[in-house]
Amino acid sequence: MCTITPVSVTVGANRIIPTIAIPYPLGNPNLHREEEVALRRKLVENALKALETEISEQTVFEF
Repeated sequence: MCTITPVSVTVGANRIIPTIAIPYPLGNPNLHREEEVALRRKLVENALKALETEISEQTVFEF
């Protein structure tokens, strides 16, 4: 999970999941509490799906 996907691509990460922003990679303080919890849950679920997905080359996941 990363905020700057080109850096992850450059260093050779095999599974890349884009996140929100540099100061808040897994959240958005401008959202209401319930919305932010849902956003965080979705990001973590996406990361778990990426780990379950069989890949043969570097992959940027866009869920």
